[in-house]
Amino acid sequence: MVMKENNNSKIILAALAGAAIGIAIGYFMNSNKKDEILNDIKEGASKLKDDLSNNLDNLKTTVEDHLKNPTS
Repeated sequence: MVMKENNNSKIILAALAGAAIGIAIGYFMNSNKKDEILNDIKEGASKLKDDLSNNLDNLKTTVEDHLKNPTS
């Protein structure tokens, strides 16, 4: 009996989460600020990509320097 109640709770929770996501997507698609939001997301993703690239370059340089001179 407990197992059935647990499964029902999971189904209800999944349905509510799906409905919330659907409402959020619908609101976003009808939003007047949709283009502004998308541009903000694109800018943030671009900055994140640049930051990750810079950090990887720094890591690569540090590792190469350490391999050339392991006592530093």
